Amino acid sequence: MRTSVSILLALFMIFPAVSRAEAQSTHAATSAALDAALQQHVTSTAADREDVLRVLEKAEVQSVAGRMGVDLRTAKSAIATVDGAQLSQLASQARQVDQALAGGASTVVISTTTIIIALLVLIIIIIAVK
Repeated sequence: MRTSVSILLALFMIFPAVSRAEAQSTHAATSAALDAALQQHVTSTAADREDVLRVLEKAEVQSVAGRMGVDLRTAKSAIATVDGAQLSQLASQARQVDQALAGGASTVVISTTTIIIALLVLIIIIIAVK
């Protein structure tokens, strides 16, 4: 009887340890998955940066920036230091500007100018904070 109880106790002690080890191994990400996620983040960040810089090269944006007294060289260099949510927000606004300018309709000039101004103001704020 004593041997049966000892065996039962040993099994009850080993079983939770095995279950925890299995649970931990099923939730761990593989090295390949981590590498892929990191590469996707780097690619996304680079694409966001390129979108903002491409819009800053447009003649319409340069015209509005000139009227506002914004130095686009400083703005472009600041884009290299922006990351995370700020970069995502800038890229989103840059894409809106790009889409509005691509339309070419004269009726969107005011809203496009407003979006450009918002983009430039956001860049100025980021420059001031850094």
